[in-house]
Amino acid sequence: MKQLDTNQEALIAPIDQDAMLAHAQKWSAINTGTANLEGLAEMAATLADAFSDLPGDVKLLDPAPVTAIGADGSEFEKPHGQHLTLSVRPGAQRRLLFTGHMDTVFPKDSAFQDQKWLDEETLNGPGLADMKGGIAVFLHALKAIEQSGAGQQIGYDVLINSDEETGSLASAPLIEAMAQGKYAALTYEPSALPDGTLAHARGGSGNYSLTITGKSAHAGRNPQDGRNAIVAAAALVLGLKDLQTEDCPINPAKIEGGAANNVVPDHAVLRFNIRPKSPDAAAAFESALAALVRDTQQAHEVSIHQHGGISRPPKPVDRKAQRLFDLVRDCGASLGQEIGWQSTGGVCDGNNIASCGVPVVDTMGVRGGAIHSADEFMIVPSLKERAALSALVIHRLASGEEL
Repeated sequence: MKQLDTNQEALIAPIDQDAMLAHAQKWSAINTGTANLEGLAEMAATLADAFSDLPGDVKLLDPAPVTAIGADGSEFEKPHGQHLTLSVRPGAQRRLLFTGHMDTVFPKDSAFQDQKWLDEETLNGPGLADMKGGIAVFLHALKAIEQSGAGQQIGYDVLINSDEETGSLASAPLIEAMAQGKYAALTYEPSALPDGTLAHARGGSGNYSLTITGKSAHAGRNPQDGRNAIVAAAALVLGLKDLQTEDCPINPAKIEGGAANNVVPDHAVLRFNIRPKSPDAAAAFESALAALVRDTQQAHEVSIHQHGGISRPPKPVDRKAQRLFDLVRDCGASLGQEIGWQSTGGVCDGNNIASCGVPVVDTMGVRGGAIHSADEFMIVPSLKERAALSALVIHRLASGEEL
C-alpha cells in the first residue's frame, strides 16, 4: 500500500467530520421531493450559502422546459426547481466537473421526514445517503483542496440539479453544456454497496408514453364502427414484450383510459420503461418501436402519438474512465480503504456525463443503503472517509495525473 506523503496528510487533516454531519443533517431536514418547488427553493438558497465558501460565482439557473402526458393524453408543462452552478478558474487548462442533486424521492406529504440514529455510526433520514451526504462530501473535499493551494492548478465546475430523481430532463442540457471540455468528472451518488463499492458500467434508461386515439361506438348496437384504443394498447404491450432482448429489458408499466362497459373506448395512454445495456441496443429498440407503432396503427386503425425517449444513455467504461476508476482505487488504498466496483442496471447523471465523452466515477458519495425507502441510512464515518478519498483524487488530477 502506497503511504500518504506529507502534503497529502496535510491536505486531508482539516476535513471536519462534525461540520460535514451538521450540513447533511440540516439539508436532510428540508423536504426536497422533486415536485416540492418551495422546498427546493429553500434548499437551493441554503446550498448557495454553503458553496459561497469556495472561490467563483454561485448561480441559480432556471430549469429547461419539460412536458409530460396526462391521463387524458394531453401534453402539459411540468415545473421544476432551479439548479445550482459554480464555476472556479474557468480559464484553467485542466478542468473538472463535480455534480450532485438536491432532490429526493420523498414528496412534501411523505411520512418520512425525520432523522433517527440506528446506532452510534448509522443515521436514518430522508436523502442522507441519496445524496445530501454526498453533497457534503464534495463541498468539504473542495474546501480542503482550496485550503491546500492545490486547487490553483485546476479549474472546475459544480452542478447540483433539482430533478435527478425524475431523469434530469430539466437539467440535461445544462449537464451536457457543463461537461464540455472537462478532463474528468466525479458524481456523488451513494456507494453501490454499504462497503463502499462503486458502480462501474451502467445500462441506460428511457421512459415513453404512447397516446392511442381510436373511435368510440356503442358496444352492443354497432361495435364494428368503433376502433378500440384499449385493445390497441394491449397489442402494443404484447408487441413490446416481443421486442425485449437480454440487452434491452422492457417494462410496460401502466395503461390509462377506457370508458363505460357499453362503449368502445376511443382513448388510452400506455407508459413503459426500457433499460438498454449498450448504445447499439438503444438504437435497435428505437427502430423496432417505430415499426411496432406503424404496424399497430394500421392493424387497429388508430393513431398513436409518442412522447418521451431515452433520457439516460448507456454508460460503458472506456479506457480513460477505467484509468479514473483505478486512480480512485489507488487513492483509497493509500487511505486504508478497499475500493472495488461492479456493473449496475441503475442510472444517474453519470450516464449523461459519460455520453459527452468525459470519464466519470459517479458513486463517490457516502456509504449507506436502503435508498428510496423510509429505511434509508448513512454510515456517518464515511463522510470524512469519502471526502478524504475525493480530496486525494482531485489532488492527483491537479498534479498532472494522466488518464
